[in-house]
Amino acid sequence: MSAHDTTIHHGNHGHDHDHDEDGAPHSSFSGYMVGFVLSIILTAIPFWLVMAGVITHRPTAVLVLGAFAVAQILVHMVCFLHMNGKVEGGWTLLSTIFTVVFVAIAIAGTLWVMFHMNENMMPAHGGHAVHPPAAPHSTP
Repeated sequence: MSAHDTTIHHGNHGHDHDHDEDGAPHSSFSGYMVGFVLSIILTAIPFWLVMAGVITHRPTAVLVLGAFAVAQILVHMVCFLHMNGKVEGGWTLLSTIFTVVFVAIAIAGTLWVMFHMNENMMPAHGGHAVHPPAAPHSTP
């Protein structure tokens, strides 16, 4: 038996063909195409909603477009980045969840501070009238 024959017989002891040596998953062409088609759909629908003026109420539009954006992020993470609970013992998914929570707390805290700073530093915007100081009277 040559060294090449040994490698062939011992090189792949029951390894799953969907994973690399480091446990990272690989996707098939059909898996990438599913992700690609979903990405196109999740881009085209919000584009159509905005361009056709389907949703006229701005807060509703922001929520709907945000939901489509989150869905597209999830499609990219699953279909293209292959993130799931199995890769690297779940640490990749866990670190991603931690990052999302950390960023959400940072954004919420920043908005909270800015809102309250605006209310406390700019009382005219809160309904309180601020009058400029009166001009001094000159006596002849």
